[in-house]
Amino acid sequence: MKLLFVHQNFPGQFLHLAPEMQRLGHDVRALTDASNDKTSPVPILRYTHKPQEVDPKATRLGRNFTLMSDRGVSVARHARRMRAEGYVPDVIYGHSGWGETLFLKEIWPEARLLVFAEFYYRGIGADVGFDPEFQVQGFDQVMIAQSRAGYLAQALIHADRGVSPTEWQASTHPPMLRRQLEVIFDGVDCDRLTPNPQARFALPDGRVLARGDEVLTFVNRNLEPYRGYHIFLRALPDVLAARPDAQVVIVGEAGVSYGSAPKDGGTWKDLILAEVKDRIDLSRVHFTGKLPYDRLVDLMHVSRVHAYLTYPFVLSWSMVETMAAGTLVIGSNTAPVAEVIRDGVNGRLVDFFDVAGWSAALTDALARPEAYAAMREAARRGMRDRYDLRSVCLPKQVDLLTRLSRS
Repeated sequence: MKLLFVHQNFPGQFLHLAPEMQRLGHDVRALTDASNDKTSPVPILRYTHKPQEVDPKATRLGRNFTLMSDRGVSVARHARRMRAEGYVPDVIYGHSGWGETLFLKEIWPEARLLVFAEFYYRGIGADVGFDPEFQVQGFDQVMIAQSRAGYLAQALIHADRGVSPTEWQASTHPPMLRRQLEVIFDGVDCDRLTPNPQARFALPDGRVLARGDEVLTFVNRNLEPYRGYHIFLRALPDVLAARPDAQVVIVGEAGVSYGSAPKDGGTWKDLILAEVKDRIDLSRVHFTGKLPYDRLVDLMHVSRVHAYLTYPFVLSWSMVETMAAGTLVIGSNTAPVAEVIRDGVNGRLVDFFDVAGWSAALTDALARPEAYAAMREAARRGMRDRYDLRSVCLPKQVDLLTRLSRS
């Protein structure tokens, strides 16, 4: 088939699927934003999009749709040139999150369109208003959040099929749209993540951690409330006091991926750290910033306990990868996490806001690693059975694309 992937930050969720389809002999191309400098074995085409300033007072609740549909028009203009040059894909697979797929059926009505439906914004029942410390919960916020779903609904209505990575993320969609979706996780490379007893991880200060050391990890793209950074840091004073040999490694940058930046300036990383820095030994808390993937895998392999927290929102790859690496994960008892972790079976769940509960759970897991051996093994086995890239997820994704091309 002729297969076109569309993603403003390609390869994104198509990191493994696009090369696999190429390996199987299909004519595979990718269309991405011109500002994206990532490389891929798949031929990449780039569209130019220059966002226009939007007056919030004029657009009001339509601001988000204006921004996303403007990008969709930029993509459609590039697609029209591709069509004029004779290119017509059999299947288009695009991420719906930035409006890129909105008008592709107008250019290629004969193509099958598959969208990656990662999350459907809700005014009630998901991330909005979940954390009253950092979120205002009221009528306006509910209206704003619900209005953000407009372009996502349009993307799915015009698509032939959609994919969500987890059951809970699929469930955020209204019933009529949920019927459009198949649940297929992106996949993790369980072979690459096989526990490595020889793994070593060099800290920023030059010290080297090894498997068997008392290591507590926390990983996210950015250190912010949406991913529970504030709860984790507030739990650390009691953990470090109880475990004098523990080393804490925190991976992530100081920006914002979700939600808002602090109202008074600065970063969440520094603001939350300022709350607790007088009660923790900072020589044992190591901020690494963003890590190359190989280094991140080494860290997973030396970690004794990994903390993962999130609002009811998109599930991070890092949690599933860490479980696949055989590390004990203690997660927040929020819907996306509880779909994967069964408390006491393949990990532990703690109420998101229970700082004392987090301190106790993390301390016990650091102190008694042998008591959690069965959970670690169950986690690794479960990730291989449900989320393995090669044996489970890629075959399902390839099958879906094949079915679409034949329909």
